[in-house]
Amino acid sequence: MAGVELRQLRYFVAVAEELNFGRAAERLLIAGPSLSQQIKALERDLGVRLFDRDRRSVSLTPAGSALLPHTRALLERADDLQHRARRLSGSDPVRLGYVNWLPADVTARTSAVAQLHIDAWIAPSHTQAARVADGSLDLAVCWVRSEDLERHGLEARLIGADRLYAVAAGDDTGDVAAEDTVVLLDDDTTSWSSWNTYAEQLAHDTGAHAARIFDGGITGPAFFDHVRRSGRPVINSPKGQTTPLPPDLVQRPVVAPEVYWTWSLVRRAGEVRTAVLAVVDALCEEVGDLGIHDPGAWLPDGDPHKL
Repeated sequence: MAGVELRQLRYFVAVAEELNFGRAAERLLIAGPSLSQQIKALERDLGVRLFDRDRRSVSLTPAGSALLPHTRALLERADDLQHRARRLSGSDPVRLGYVNWLPADVTARTSAVAQLHIDAWIAPSHTQAARVADGSLDLAVCWVRSEDLERHGLEARLIGADRLYAVAAGDDTGDVAAEDTVVLLDDDTTSWSSWNTYAEQLAHDTGAHAARIFDGGITGPAFFDHVRRSGRPVINSPKGQTTPLPPDLVQRPVVAPEVYWTWSLVRRAGEVRTAVLAVVDALCEEVGDLGIHDPGAWLPDGDPHKL
């Protein structure tokens, strides 16, 4: 029992709730093999098998079912202890800004190391990076280039990635080559500076058709109208990744290459606050490469996570 970690117990609960290692790994934002290894280590330390698993299914063993409620109770007590300790310490919160995406369990993963305050101002990537540089934020989840990091004196860790897909009219949901898609660039550079930079290089590198728009239609109903008027599938932006599609439109995987957008957790290069550095580690230590280094993947030049 000496080797059992609270992190491993949280992993056990996630797998028990999902009954699928792949979905649990996505929820925890860690690599699948890492999750499997941690569960095996936990089973070894506890001396019992927690799951029965084969290629098609995962189920709790009788021992796993018996231990699950006790594990949840233990984690609740640990969380309560951490909250009480933070209140007694009087330490300043770590301020985190973002654009439109955060890990679903960001608070749970950082509660042991810091008082995390998620900033209410949701702003574009370039704005959030600048706010970290000027001290308005301690951390931000945003899209950055290596030149942005150098200019602002920032450092970045990979925290997430979206594989972008195309939206098309009709009922064909098959793969579409990147060169047969359209990518939109918006005239509003205040809001869409990062996306425009990304989209221009995507068009240059893959042969996708770049179309300039002037109505803010990178997302929302105006985006769907552009898709309907287009003769080609249109690349969806990261801000629209989870938006439900109207019934007359479909999602199509983009291939040759597979197109990825990365999310970085950025901090000041000279950061020395223990709480800030601990939050970075808690959120990024087991992220893995999220597919961005696969042979068929595309990232723009200047992406800090491109090999």
